[in-house]
Amino acid sequence: MAQKPTQYYVPDQSPWPVITALSLFIVAYGAASFIQQNSGSGLVANDGSSGKILLPLGLLGILAMMFFWFRDTIKESLAHKNSSQLDVSYRMGMMWFIFSEVMFFGAFFGALFYVRLLAIPWLGGAGEEAMTHELLWPNFQAMWPLTVTPDGSTTEAMPAWGLPFLNTVLLVSSSVTLTIAHHALLAGNRAKLQINLFITLLLGFAFLFFQVEEYMHAYQEMGLTLDAGIYGSTFFMLTGFHGMHVTIGATMLTIMFIRTLKGHLTPDNHFAFEAAAWYWHFVDVVWLFLFICVYWL
Repeated sequence: MAQKPTQYYVPDQSPWPVITALSLFIVAYGAASFIQQNSGSGLVANDGSSGKILLPLGLLGILAMMFFWFRDTIKESLAHKNSSQLDVSYRMGMMWFIFSEVMFFGAFFGALFYVRLLAIPWLGGAGEEAMTHELLWPNFQAMWPLTVTPDGSTTEAMPAWGLPFLNTVLLVSSSVTLTIAHHALLAGNRAKLQINLFITLLLGFAFLFFQVEEYMHAYQEMGLTLDAGIYGSTFFMLTGFHGMHVTIGATMLTIMFIRTLKGHLTPDNHFAFEAAAWYWHFVDVVWLFLFICVYWL
């Protein structure tokens, strides 16, 4: 077993942080253009085709960054350049990253609760804002999910006890199998590690498959779309961003699975696995909040 270096390893200059920032900007701009075009807001100067091009381009840039940046860090780990101090830096970096993701979803949950607890009662004439009800929407009925839009069109609310509940079972089960895989890694049981990690991947990709099925059902049969009022927009923004995070987490775990097959991870050198596991458990917890607040209540 190679000894960890005592000095703090400083890697060479890397282009990946800059490429990451640029790719994220392209994703944000492309997504905004695409959403505006499809909602018919008319705020985009062209037909929205720029969003259809920029959004996939930005996502491709993020995937490329993940591949090459992961490749570089894996090489550093296999070369035993990571000291104990650098290991602490990695852990702190991952914790702050997950904290930033908590704040990201916190903003969307805050918007959801603002609409449900404040905006809808105001529009319904509650409290001292009765004039809001009379001036903006006199016939408004305060309820949630809000299935009637200001233009009079209607949609349906997504029931909790169909595909959403199935996806909940899948994600909770994936957290269990991932935890078993983690303990197997610590015990040096490589066969048990690989089997449970593979099952975790199957459950994760099954979740994504059924979420696509749910979206198709919502658009084609329920009239529940991104521009179907505040309920449609909050539903797709929360579940859609969560699905994107599940995709990222599944990609990370896929890389960990390949590394286990190559024998990279050992009981005393496996923080990459732990970081991916932290992220996956975070995604699972977010989904539980989503299931309760978006589908159930």
